[in-house]
Amino acid sequence: MIAHVKGTVAEKFNNSIIIDVNGVGYELALTSLDFEDTNLDDERKFYTYHKVSETAEELYGFSTLAAKKIFELLISVNGVGPKAGMAILSLGTPEDVRNAIANGDAAFIAKASGVGKKSAERVIVDLKDKVGLPSKYGTATIANAPKIDEHDEALDALMALGFPLKEATEALAGVDASLPTEDRIKLALKNR
Repeated sequence: MIAHVKGTVAEKFNNSIIIDVNGVGYELALTSLDFEDTNLDDERKFYTYHKVSETAEELYGFSTLAAKKIFELLISVNGVGPKAGMAILSLGTPEDVRNAIANGDAAFIAKASGVGKKSAERVIVDLKDKVGLPSKYGTATIANAPKIDEHDEALDALMALGFPLKEATEALAGVDASLPTEDRIKLALKNR
């Protein structure tokens, strides 16, 4: 299993890149947001999902571990494959997608290319209890609700330790975000 790749972006095309890792080029399919945020010759790290089938091996890349974990939740839903999962994640930030699921917003999910109304509803039903409480409802922010910072190293570390996204978010909710990452992880584990 390839967990992540770190290297120089050598080529960009059709929401995919080739990242050069010590002379070996890995092709990664990216979400629209990650693709737009990536430039040629950038030194980047992407968390990866490695899909192996009878006819192909594909790598899907994510700039954050939170995005990868949401992707893995999405493709766990019956009828949602990697391409649909990437289309859903391309609708907005991983936090936007998580909030849409937590709020039961099937219309938002159905906007993804190749995702119909029934698939969107199935995503909501299957994942609503797995993504945690919403931090927003429509345009209003919900007070005291845990918000995912997609670039939070403490959140990434907790998920790397095996915490599901919901539990990792809840464990960090009461911890001061201004503390060093190591202290935040210790406090989150203590409070659990």
